[in-house]
Amino acid sequence: MLQHAALTRLEESLDHIREAPADGGTVELIARRPAVDEREVLTEARLDVRDGLEGDSWCVRGSSRTPDGGPNREAQLTLMNARAAAAIAGEHEHWPLAGDQFYVDLDLSQNNLPPGSRVQIGSAVIEFSEAPHTGCAKFSARFGVDALRFVNSPIGRELRLRGANCRVVVGGTVRAGDTIRKVPS
Repeated sequence: MLQHAALTRLEESLDHIREAPADGGTVELIARRPAVDEREVLTEARLDVRDGLEGDSWCVRGSSRTPDGGPNREAQLTLMNARAAAAIAGEHEHWPLAGDQFYVDLDLSQNNLPPGSRVQIGSAVIEFSEAPHTGCAKFSARFGVDALRFVNSPIGRELRLRGANCRVVVGGTVRAGDTIRKVPS
């Protein structure tokens, strides 16, 4: 079990998180979720417009946010700022426990990447969704109540410290270490 982070220590990480590149960064880690509570760290992944991250369980999960209870295309992928993941989860091998598929060194804030913004990640292009990505009971159990408060605080939501929901608009291949950059609108 991970040690629960103290809110003060997390708040002290904000300056470092804010220093993430605004226009072009890197893919630090890719994690696929083949089943509930399972994670596979990948060196390469394929993104598909219909299925999201190939082999990820997103496409078979239902959602209370869709009329038919099917998968929510607006939450096809989730990205988390790698600096926030490090502050919250610590060691690199613990990052996938957050449940996101991509951990990137890029400023994911609402101001930098508002809903509708697109980024190229590897050879794929993804679009940021309107719906916020918020922490849940599993996140709190894994990283502590302080971590959940941190990511859901007003500054946490503004910076998208819990991550961002996205959808695939152009399929392609993504590798750990690839560039992620804003696509001009």
